Order: sequence, then C-alpha cells, then structure tokens
Amino acid sequence: MNPKKLNYFKGILLEKISLLLDTAGKTVSELSQEEDSFADPVDRAMSESNISIELRKRDRERKLLQKIQKAIQKVEDGTYGICEECGDEISEERLKVRPEATLCIKCKEEQEKIEKQHGL
Repeated sequence: MNPKKLNYFKGILLEKISLLLDTAGKTVSELSQEEDSFADPVDRAMSESNISIELRKRDRERKLLQKIQKAIQKVEDGTYGICEECGDEISEERLKVRPEATLCIKCKEEQEKIEKQHGL
C-alpha cells in the first residue's frame, strides 16, 4: 500500500480512537453523576440494568480500541492491509468499512465458519 493510502487509513483509525475515547469519557461522567437513592426498587433495578448494559458496551469498545491501536502499529511498521492468516492484501473496500481488519474477507469467512461449527 502506498504512503498516501496508509496516511488515509491512519487518519480514519485515529478518528475512531477519538470517538471511542469521547464516548468513554461521557460514560464516566454520566455514571459519576448517577443518582443512587431510589424510592422504588424497580427504579433501582432499571438503573443498575442500564449501567450494566453501558459497561458491557464500553468493554466491547475497549477491545475495539486495542484492535485499532494494533492497526495503527501495523501502519507504522508497514504491515497494514496484509492478512494475518494468508498473507494476501486485504481489499481497500474491506478496510474502508473495517479499517482495523486483520484478515481478508476469505479468511474471515473461514474463521467465522469454524467458530460457528464449534459454537464459539
């Protein structure tokens, strides 16, 4: 991949990091302002359920953040856009949709097929 395209994808990846960190910051702010005295046990249960959902979403985003950081490192070391499984180039169309992708579409489909067979 040429340097211009690498910079393009690095910019996308950095923007995704910025958005994820902004969302995480808002969640922390909202949770620290959360009212924790509820007259109704149902209200308390709903609040705890909502907090649990938000924390699970942030955990998924934390894992995505790690993948994005790995992709940025690949840009830096010149291996970005190369499938970790087969060594072929990952299509630019795939990288535009999922810039943190580490597998070409063929290898990703094969991985998902195996995961489905094993119930993962």
